[in-house]
Amino acid sequence: MNITVVAVGQRVPLWAQQAWDDYAKRFPGDFRIQLKTLKTEPRASRTVEQIWALEAERIEAAIPKDSIRVSLDEQGARWSTQTLAQHIQEWQLESRHLTWIIGGPDGLAPHLRPPNVTSVRLSDLTLPHQMVRVMLIEQLYRAWSILNHHPYHRE
Repeated sequence: MNITVVAVGQRVPLWAQQAWDDYAKRFPGDFRIQLKTLKTEPRASRTVEQIWALEAERIEAAIPKDSIRVSLDEQGARWSTQTLAQHIQEWQLESRHLTWIIGGPDGLAPHLRPPNVTSVRLSDLTLPHQMVRVMLIEQLYRAWSILNHHPYHRE
């Protein structure tokens, strides 16, 4: 399976990058994951709608063709790790690329949110963007471990 995480925001503290790298190297060769970081649009004298539009252009350009799109959004569905694993299994069977989208500080343009795109929330809490990346890759690894009966996930 090929997974791309498209994330708006390039300033990532060392601890977050190290955590991402640690999880990314745990996946086997047939489960490839990559992170594409995109520039946050400067806020000076722009409306939220203008920011969304400019960031959405960069996001769209970073998404591989014919990719299944899943955004992280505070209004997204509440999934358990087991539910995530079930979706990963279904998407693997489709043999399509999977792209997770993480918006910037102002969120995502409407066409990248529900109902246009499958959307998931990681928490009811507000989380820092750098932590969201780490939580997402950890949950993807945990879902992989469930599907492959790896001891990382213990029930």
